[in-house]
Amino acid sequence: MLRFWAFLGLVGLAHCATQGMSIRSHWDGGFAGTITLAPTHTVHGWTAHLACDAPIDSLEIWTADIVSSNGDKSEYVIRNKPYDGDIHNGDSLNVDIVGRTPGSSTAPNCRVFIEGQDHGNPATSAPQTQAPSGGGGSQTQAPSGGSASPETVTPGASCGSAKSTKYNYGDALGLSILFFDAQRSGKMPASNPIPWRHDSAMNDHGDGGVDLTGGWYDAGDHVKFNLPMAFSAHVLAYGLNRWKDGYSSSNQLQNMYEMLRTPLDYFMKCWRPQSQEYYAQVGNGAADHAFWGRPEDMHMQRPAYKCTASNGGCSDVEGITVAALAAGSMAFKASDAAYSQRLLASAKSLYDFANAHKGIYNKGPISDATSYYGSTGYKDELCVAAMELYKATKDAKYLNDAKANFEGNDVAWALSWDDNHVMCELLLYEETKDNRYKGLVESFVRSYMPGGSVHQTPCGLAWRDQWGSLRYAANAAFVALAAAEDGIGGDQFKSWALSQINYILGDNRNHLSYEIGFGSNYPRQPHHRGSFKLFEFYFFFSSCPNPPAGCGWNEFNNPGPSPQLLKGALVGGPGQNDEYADSRKDYTKNEVTCDYNAGFQSALAGLASMAKRGCLPNSPAPKC
Repeated sequence: MLRFWAFLGLVGLAHCATQGMSIRSHWDGGFAGTITLAPTHTVHGWTAHLACDAPIDSLEIWTADIVSSNGDKSEYVIRNKPYDGDIHNGDSLNVDIVGRTPGSSTAPNCRVFIEGQDHGNPATSAPQTQAPSGGGGSQTQAPSGGSASPETVTPGASCGSAKSTKYNYGDALGLSILFFDAQRSGKMPASNPIPWRHDSAMNDHGDGGVDLTGGWYDAGDHVKFNLPMAFSAHVLAYGLNRWKDGYSSSNQLQNMYEMLRTPLDYFMKCWRPQSQEYYAQVGNGAADHAFWGRPEDMHMQRPAYKCTASNGGCSDVEGITVAALAAGSMAFKASDAAYSQRLLASAKSLYDFANAHKGIYNKGPISDATSYYGSTGYKDELCVAAMELYKATKDAKYLNDAKANFEGNDVAWALSWDDNHVMCELLLYEETKDNRYKGLVESFVRSYMPGGSVHQTPCGLAWRDQWGSLRYAANAAFVALAAAEDGIGGDQFKSWALSQINYILGDNRNHLSYEIGFGSNYPRQPHHRGSFKLFEFYFFFSSCPNPPAGCGWNEFNNPGPSPQLLKGALVGGPGQNDEYADSRKDYTKNEVTCDYNAGFQSALAGLASMAKRGCLPNSPAPKC
């Protein structure tokens, strides 16, 4: 699905196809909404119009050209940029919009047109729908690929009327998806929404030329570490399965499907059932970290590291990959049954391999990962793998395996790429309702709340560790929301989760959003290498300037803002007293990684869903 963000108002025209506009939120002097461009036949270049019944005073557009406006600014015309002119028949282009309407407390009624389409009636206004600020418009998005079919998303249980929220969690959700899109390796899809990203690492391969292109780059570097990648994909897929209505109400469901296919497709390349080998890493950590530049400019050797039946067990990374594949199979079951079956078949065979050859991956064949993502065990990953397979198949052997891998009575330290114990316990409780698992989930969340064992910053952040402090808080918030939906902790857990996500989005001492691009005050110097920028108007931050200018350690040392905005990335976060400095050199506080965003995004999906269903308590007052 092509997508871009703009501030719009447009003009009506005869002989055009009428499209819809949904209003997501409005306030005194402005509104936020989404328009949908769905041509009746394929177009290669478009001009879009929107006619409104009241003026839109100010208009900003970064990803389209303003062609004209009428005298009272109730009509505007925009035209595509070179990279987003193609919209195929059956596809649509969603445009999030913000209009400034000083002196007005209501949003204008508008209708949208595409020139050259001959089924429109400019006298007929497309309907508009109102959505709470916790989510997005209610418009259904068409799938962008030919293999998926539209699906009806059934929301979770309603608690009452839709509820407005302090922050727009649907907007934050959409931004996070863009971050994962910016982390793509390999061939970029035609629907690529990041114009400064291009094909990269197209020679990634295993023994005998096995194709290992694709997947996500791990962080600000360009190694593909499967342990954190699979952890991220699993948490994201669980969140999608749990709160699919949160994605659909935010107009992000198809974007999420496209984003999630990237790691799932890659994992199916990594697992070679016929030769019984699993590739767990591409790229050498030391060689990669010696390079500061665009992934498109990499020229170093990128070795591929694999697990086989004879070179030591990799049950940890294989187990969490199984969990991602099995959860992914459930996520796609309604929209793409054939793809879902492929994912499930891969999950089953890889699970058998992981069970037959047990071991810790970096203590065996993938020793290069030790300094970066060294694992401490594998039973928690095998438990999560078995539980997701049980949910997908209802085969009792997987439930029995999960119970056998459950490791006892200690409260989990965190939910992270190396610690899936609380996820194991949550999944076991959801399927068995055994109070033994419930107690451990509840104790985990309470350990992060005030009065628990985890340090609380003066402004209210549950601060587990200096490395990715926000990641741990967001992951615990995600668990708290899932637990609350399971009947554990109720509004108390929801309120605490709100406090952590709201802290990230601005309820902190610096009144800063730690998610880049959300609001107007956010980090400008993430520790992230440059991807080249095709269009100077597109403000994604990365440390590299536009080609043909070079990019290297001089750009790393540049004290100014990065030239491109890495929208949606969650930076590491503040210190234990809420202190934070925006510096590219500080990889403790300003690193960005896929696993930092995973639990954060699933928590946003949960909040968007609960807001839509009227199931959220009021946001707690910020402490700073």
